[in-house]
Amino acid sequence: MQTVIEKNFAEYEIKKSKFIAHLAPYAHFQSMNQALREEHSKANHVVWAYRTRNEYGQVVENSSDDGEPKGTSGPPVLNVMRGGDLIECAILIVRYFGGTKLGTGGLVRAYGAAANEAIAQALLVPFESKTKLVFKTEYSLVQRVEHYFAKQGLESGERQFEADGVRWEVMMTQKEEGAFKEFASLYEREGLSFDCCL
Repeated sequence: MQTVIEKNFAEYEIKKSKFIAHLAPYAHFQSMNQALREEHSKANHVVWAYRTRNEYGQVVENSSDDGEPKGTSGPPVLNVMRGGDLIECAILIVRYFGGTKLGTGGLVRAYGAAANEAIAQALLVPFESKTKLVFKTEYSLVQRVEHYFAKQGLESGERQFEADGVRWEVMMTQKEEGAFKEFASLYEREGLSFDCCL
């Protein structure tokens, strides 16, 4: 399986209809969907498809035709993602109508082509399964943990500021988790402790 770690986009045009395809990590799906609708308020459609995994490691996928004839846009994009063995990412395609109807077959081909173009432009990386790591730190360690995450290129995840410290929830690969536990062992005496690994 493959995934992406950065957002990217590509354009595809046919019979003056313009398709702007965005490929992004699944974590950005909701915010991008809203942002694209605001940015392209005059566009006819914002079609999307995504593939992610649930807490049990099962593939969860969905798509939307967003007003296009049923099955002509979202499902073809999803099929392209399946064919590319993509996971933990989403493709959102903004369409501006060019005045000439493409027909159902033409729409299927156009959305598929736009999705393929976005994938071709992207830097794909092998997918590594991540699990949620939950731990707690004293407030005095927050900057050190943030610095570690930044240095390792990790996202700092969700944080809850509690009376006795900060509770962190981060997604890590097995390798990243092992390295982080080594880092954490250096500071355990100062209050860095692991609640659990979910």
